[in-house]
Amino acid sequence: MTEPESFLSEVEHRFVVLPITANIALQASALPANYPRDPADRIIGATALIEDIPLITADQAIRKSRAVPIIW
Repeated sequence: MTEPESFLSEVEHRFVVLPITANIALQASALPANYPRDPADRIIGATALIEDIPLITADQAIRKSRAVPIIW
Protein backbone atom coordinates (compact mmCIF):
# COMPACT_ATOMS: atom_id res chain seq x y z
CA MET A 1 0.00 0.00 0.00
CA THR A 2 1.29 3.45 -0.91
CA GLU A 3 1.76 5.97 1.84
CA PRO A 4 -0.25 9.19 1.27
CA GLU A 5 2.92 11.30 1.19
CA SER A 6 4.49 9.13 -1.51
CA PHE A 7 1.31 9.11 -3.56
CA LEU A 8 0.88 12.89 -3.38
CA SER A 9 4.52 13.45 -4.22
CA GLU A 10 4.12 11.28 -7.31
CA VAL A 11 0.99 13.22 -8.33
CA GLU A 12 2.87 16.51 -8.00
CA HIS A 13 5.62 15.21 -10.28
CA ARG A 14 3.24 13.92 -12.95
CA PHE A 15 0.59 16.64 -12.98
CA VAL A 16 0.32 20.38 -12.68
CA VAL A 17 -1.60 21.33 -9.55
CA LEU A 18 -3.41 24.58 -10.27
CA PRO A 19 -4.14 27.14 -7.57
CA ILE A 20 -7.63 28.31 -6.71
CA THR A 21 -7.50 31.89 -7.93
CA ALA A 22 -9.94 34.74 -7.38
CA ASN A 23 -11.21 34.28 -10.95
CA ILE A 24 -11.85 30.60 -10.33
CA ALA A 25 -13.70 31.36 -7.08
CA LEU A 26 -15.85 33.94 -8.86
CA GLN A 27 -16.57 31.56 -11.73
CA ALA A 28 -17.51 28.82 -9.24
CA SER A 29 -20.16 31.05 -7.73
CA ALA A 30 -21.40 32.04 -11.20
CA LEU A 31 -22.01 28.49 -12.45
CA PRO A 32 -25.68 27.87 -13.29
CA ALA A 33 -28.17 26.61 -10.73
CA ASN A 34 -28.33 23.20 -12.43
CA TYR A 35 -24.61 22.64 -11.79
CA PRO A 36 -23.95 20.57 -8.63
CA ARG A 37 -23.83 22.63 -5.43
CA ASP A 38 -20.88 20.70 -3.97
CA PRO A 39 -18.06 23.26 -3.49
CA ALA A 40 -15.37 20.89 -4.79
CA ASP A 41 -17.39 20.17 -7.95
CA ARG A 42 -17.88 23.88 -8.49
CA ILE A 43 -14.14 24.61 -8.10
CA ILE A 44 -13.32 21.81 -10.54
CA GLY A 45 -15.84 23.09 -13.08
CA ALA A 46 -14.75 26.70 -12.69
CA THR A 47 -11.11 25.72 -13.10
CA ALA A 48 -11.96 23.85 -16.29
CA LEU A 49 -13.68 26.94 -17.66
CA ILE A 50 -11.04 29.47 -16.62
CA GLU A 51 -8.12 27.31 -17.78
CA ASP A 52 -9.97 26.16 -20.93
CA ILE A 53 -9.49 22.49 -20.01
CA PRO A 54 -12.27 19.99 -20.78
CA LEU A 55 -13.26 17.58 -18.01
CA ILE A 56 -13.20 13.82 -17.89
CA THR A 57 -15.97 12.86 -15.47
CA ALA A 58 -18.53 10.17 -14.77
CA ASP A 59 -20.56 12.59 -12.64
CA GLN A 60 -23.99 12.60 -14.29
CA ALA A 61 -25.07 15.85 -12.60
CA ILE A 62 -22.07 17.69 -14.06
CA ARG A 63 -22.71 16.12 -17.47
CA LYS A 64 -26.41 17.05 -17.42
CA SER A 65 -25.67 20.66 -16.50
CA ARG A 66 -23.78 21.19 -19.78
CA ALA A 67 -22.02 24.08 -18.02
CA VAL A 68 -18.49 22.89 -18.72
CA PRO A 69 -16.92 21.12 -21.71
CA ILE A 70 -16.59 17.37 -21.19
CA ILE A 71 -14.59 15.07 -23.44
CA TRP A 72 -15.54 11.77 -21.81
